Amino acid sequence: MLQQESRCEVADNSGAKIAYVIRVYGGSTRRDGQTRRQAFVGDKVLISVKKALPGSEVKTGEKYKAVLVRTAKPTRRKDGSYVKFDSTAVVLINDDGNPKGTRIFGPVARELRERNYMKIVSLAPEVV
Repeated sequence: MLQQESRCEVADNSGAKIAYVIRVYGGSTRRDGQTRRQAFVGDKVLISVKKALPGSEVKTGEKYKAVLVRTAKPTRRKDGSYVKFDSTAVVLINDDGNPKGTRIFGPVARELRERNYMKIVSLAPEVV
């Protein structure tokens, strides 16, 4: 689960290392509870880059669209099982949904396949 003002790591080789969530596109809210939009695996977010590698095309302070590929919060699947990762991570994407980087680091969740992020799934070393 990710919400506005959350920090997460970037799991691709675009040059960004740490990202700060500015806005959650879509997501869900709960009545009479938390009113912030929450992003789960496969949701799009708008991020600001807080730390980037020097010399990369991604600069610190710039805004990009990203898709959430891992969450530390357990996610329930339709078969009743839960999946969680050690950290929360995003992958920077273009406007057409393709990743900015050419490599993905670490495993990604299977829910990305249902959301039609096939390029990210094919670049990932492992799909959980």
